[in-house]
Amino acid sequence: MNILVTGANGQLGNEMRIISKKTSYNFLFTDVVEAEGVETTLLDITDAEAVEKMVQEQHISCIVNCAAYTNVDKAESDAALCRKLNAAAPKILAEAMKKVGGLLIQISTDYVFGGDPYNTPCREEQKGTPTGVYGETKLEGEQYIEATGCDYVIIRTAWLYSEYGKNFVKTMLNLTASKPALNVVFDQAGTPTYALDLAVAIEAVLNDYAAEEPKNGYSKTGIYHFSNEGVCSWYDFTKVIAELAGNTACDIQPCHSNEFPSPVTRPAYSVLDKTKIKQTFGLKIPYWTDSLKVCMRNMGVLK
Repeated sequence: MNILVTGANGQLGNEMRIISKKTSYNFLFTDVVEAEGVETTLLDITDAEAVEKMVQEQHISCIVNCAAYTNVDKAESDAALCRKLNAAAPKILAEAMKKVGGLLIQISTDYVFGGDPYNTPCREEQKGTPTGVYGETKLEGEQYIEATGCDYVIIRTAWLYSEYGKNFVKTMLNLTASKPALNVVFDQAGTPTYALDLAVAIEAVLNDYAAEEPKNGYSKTGIYHFSNEGVCSWYDFTKVIAELAGNTACDIQPCHSNEFPSPVTRPAYSVLDKTKIKQTFGLKIPYWTDSLKVCMRNMGVLK
């Protein structure tokens, strides 16, 4: 099976590179820029002609879309580009897969929720109520994919981090090591998600799709939720990061989210119900603190 991965030089894309070494599939890693030390095929996923040409020439039967506009605050003043990358591009990818009878695996977000008050884990069928441009465009992307009629697996995730790129774990490692005191938001709850664990879940979808060899549509087409297990606040997350790293001299205190002005109201409760993806693909999902330790070991912070 020939698999095209977009956004290959980002957090999840780099984890997909690791996963690819354990499979017999042929992976084509694409991005809009090259990265030192890894092979990258340049591809602009907002260019429908370029996408279709690559899919046809490389005989692609599955696309894993790890590319997105993810700057939540900047999206409010950069809505056109955000919508182009998060809504229009997934539609292009879905149409390309529809033409060849292939599968699109789209990565979406907990930010499709947030507008309504709730305190139980979000389920796949729950109505999307995004509070900002980022969430709105990711939800539009989901809807465009569904409308094409292609085979798809949309995976919503939350609080993603890894050894690669910029993320909350790296930021807090630096701040707790260099600051005598730190205030961190405690009134937003969710689940940290290690990108490598998400990549493992994507591998499970790929294996299932390859085994099924669908002729009349993939039976598992639909929306799924994935994060690590457990619930915490950003404050709790930071405390564990600091403790594991030995940055105990930093005085970490909880604070309200309104102490950090933002053009976007972030979801107060980003916990995702993972029952569907676990049952459908037989996944055993690690607890968030266990995965954080693995990531920090891979970063060389823990031994």
